[in-house]
Amino acid sequence: MIALTVAEAADIVGGTLTDISPAEAAQTVITGTVEFDSRAIGSGSLFLALPGARSDGHDHAAAAVAAGAVAVLAARPVGVPAIVVQPRAGDVSASVLEHDRDGSGAAVLAALGKLAAAVAARLVADGLTIIGVTGSSGKTSTKDLLAAVLTPLGEVIAPPGSFNNELGHPWTVLRATEDTDFLVLEMSARHPGNIAALAAIAPPGIAVVLNVGTAHLGEFGSREIIAQTKSELPQAVPASGVVVLNVDDTAVAAMAKTTAARVVRVSRAGGVQPPDVWATDVVLDDLARARFTLHHGDAEPVPVRLAVFGDHQVSNALCAAAVAFECGATGEQVSKALATAGPTSPSRMDVVTRADGVTVINDAYNANPDSMRAGLQALAWMARPESGGQRRRSWAVLGEMAELGDDTISEHDRIGRLVVRLDVSRLVVVGTGRALGAMHQGAVMEGSWGAEATRVADADAALALLRAELRPGDVVLVKASNSAGLAALATSLVQPADGAASR
Repeated sequence: MIALTVAEAADIVGGTLTDISPAEAAQTVITGTVEFDSRAIGSGSLFLALPGARSDGHDHAAAAVAAGAVAVLAARPVGVPAIVVQPRAGDVSASVLEHDRDGSGAAVLAALGKLAAAVAARLVADGLTIIGVTGSSGKTSTKDLLAAVLTPLGEVIAPPGSFNNELGHPWTVLRATEDTDFLVLEMSARHPGNIAALAAIAPPGIAVVLNVGTAHLGEFGSREIIAQTKSELPQAVPASGVVVLNVDDTAVAAMAKTTAARVVRVSRAGGVQPPDVWATDVVLDDLARARFTLHHGDAEPVPVRLAVFGDHQVSNALCAAAVAFECGATGEQVSKALATAGPTSPSRMDVVTRADGVTVINDAYNANPDSMRAGLQALAWMARPESGGQRRRSWAVLGEMAELGDDTISEHDRIGRLVVRLDVSRLVVVGTGRALGAMHQGAVMEGSWGAEATRVADADAALALLRAELRPGDVVLVKASNSAGLAALATSLVQPADGAASR
């Protein structure tokens, strides 16, 4: 974060100083990071006191100061130097904080947003470029690709994993300093207005919209409302900015009418209108890594070889390339960066082949119908026979897709049937509940399956089954919403039961 005195921070957020005098607050400078985990505190930090599942951050304030924090952003006095803010009407939703019973978390999050907005405004005035990315799926992968293609052009700050909500978004903004050239922000939503609120904290100069799918359909109610919510990002870009749209998605293409900014159209299929950035000659290697020719206006086309896995990554890479071109990158720079930009966020199409030849696809961080289909298509591709050889045995180890509302049963049924249609060898449905029963039954009904479709109670049972039945050369996809907890299963599978090294 840029250096601010405690007094300046208190003035920005409208807080009251406690256990620190005005004179001392004017002399004490926040030089470190802003942290909500007291274990991450370093010298000069500002600690956020937020309610948690097991403890309240206010109870850790003294320990945070002892560890080097110069002050605490809190909702009540904590016995150490603090900026205290009170809950008030209009504070941001604290839905990200499940244990915020008294509104203290909402108050601290609202103050955090104000602090981040002030810092972002100062940095943009000094030349910082803010890039916002949204979409129903692929946000995190694209965010990682954006960081890779922008790094040759300057210092980049991007969130780790999926820090894309009312807490992670401003936390990421406050990682930027005077040395930061590009701030990449991933923006998610569970309700209309969420993206607009995030964009207000750090208004993007460049926005990217990937797709409109059915993630969080239970929260929104319809795909049309999801599209309206995603369009809040291009609407937030000023006329002087740029909006990158994946026009292969018709709902995204329609967002060109919602923004005053210049629109850059990206396509892998030509699109309704001539695209500005596009791909031709797309082919996949044996691990579903794409190669293609990248076109950008009248510039000389360049070959691209992706290091990430899955055909769906082509669109993500094209969007990242479009942003890089807008920021001054050459085709050669983009091609080189994409060739080395492997998965950096955990449990997202992370592919490892063990020493015994078993390939594990760990895509267990998140799942919705669109991303589930993409993962299964990658699994089917990796299992296909090559040059007259035999087809690899393929395993789809799937958990629940959360937050689908009234479509929960039908969408799980469709995924079960898709497993059969893609000629996957085995389906292991992990967990209980009607939705997972529908997935299992959908596969059985589609393929008249017996032992090919198995349902187990939990991840431990799935691991025991796989360790007993996997054979060298098999390929395994592990995918579910994060709440299903299958990431640990995928991690365990990477290491064979006999302890042989993986590569």
